[in-house]
This record gives sequence, structure tokens and C-alpha cells, in this order.
Amino acid sequence: VPSTLDACLVSALLLAVLPQRALGAPVEDAPTDSPAGEPSGDDGEALSAPDTLTLVLESALGETKRHKQEFLDEFLGEVKYDFLDHYNISSLPASCPYSNFSKEACLRRLLQGLLLYRTLLKHVEKEYPSSSIPSGASYYSGLLIRELERKVKDSAQIPALTSSQEEQLLREIDYRDTFHRKMAAHSILYKLHYFLVDCKRVIVNKRGKRSGSGRGTAPVTFYDQRLTR
Repeated sequence: VPSTLDACLVSALLLAVLPQRALGAPVEDAPTDSPAGEPSGDDGEALSAPDTLTLVLESALGETKRHKQEFLDEFLGEVKYDFLDHYNISSLPASCPYSNFSKEACLRRLLQGLLLYRTLLKHVEKEYPSSSIPSGASYYSGLLIRELERKVKDSAQIPALTSSQEEQLLREIDYRDTFHRKMAAHSILYKLHYFLVDCKRVIVNKRGKRSGSGRGTAPVTFYDQRLTR
């Protein structure tokens, strides 16, 4: 059951977004440059009247969208932003494929993926304690998880990670090398953003065309299935 604060936040979001909808204002999902092989997100049908899940999702995207500028400010061009598209962390969940999956199956996978990201964001907060992005992303991820749990059937069958699983997951990206710890943190935020973009497409029934890209059709194996309890 969401707290009173969460309910107030959602109400405020509804009031803020509905006037924009009435005026036909566009909602920007992603940084200006999409990762390699990603569509711009402009294709597909327009959003209908937003529900709570969509509103919280847009707020989460607002947080993760700010990451690109923070990355560019930190590295001053020495590391290109799209480098993160190729920086792989085995524990990152894959997005829901766009074919042969029902909306319910996709929502279940998105819920499971967000449960993993909520843990991975702890690494980002540790590496960048002065940034408001990881804490904001973590907060909205928690709201999204609660909203998805309401929509998914038998959501209790998708448990959160145990404390031992979380420790194992975070230990595997706690590299000794400072650069790789930071790259892991940035990669988590980068991939989370596009994971949320895919979430939005599923929720509003957009079917992105990913011809020539394997990211949307790769087999999905979630990391917590490989963790020991």
C-alpha cells in the first residue's frame, strides 16, 4: 500500500501532466542521441490519458534523462557517452522483446528487471553520493515497482532479491579499479534509462521496430535466476 506521501506525489504529477496533455505538449523520453541501434521513440501511437503508472514512469525518465549531461561534465569529452552502450555488465536485465510476448508477460519481466535495478542503483549512489540522479531514480523505481505489482497477476511470485543476493550482486561490480567502478555506475544509469523507455513503449502499446538490432530480440535471462539464495 503506497504511503500518503506517495499518493500526494502522484496527485501532483497528475495535475502537472494533464494540462500539458491538453495542450498537446510532447513528452521527451530520451537524451538527444539514442544509443546504437535504438529508435528515437517518436514512432508509434500517442499516449492516451495518463494513469498513475505512466505518470510515475515519466517522472523516472525525467531523472535518468539528466544523466547524460552529468556524464559529459565529468569526463569533458575524454570518454564518449555512447561508450556506455558497449560497456557490458552481466547482471543488467534485458528489456522485453517486442514479438511473441503478451503485455502481461512483458510487465512481469519489467517488474523483475526493476527489482534488479533498484539494487544496482545502490552502487551508483555509493559512487556518486553528491548526485541527486541515483537517489531520484531509485525513488521512482520503487513507485514503479508498486504500481506494476498492482497490474501484474500473481506479483508475489516475483520476489525481491534477498539480502545475500543483493550483496553478491553489488560485490560483483565493486571493482578495485576506480575507473571501472565509475563506468559500472554510469552504465547502470544509461541502461536504466533505455529500459524505462522500453517500459513506456510496452505500457502504452507502442511496438518499436528494431530491425538490424539484437537488443530487442535477444533471449532474456534475468540475473537473480543465477544467484544463490
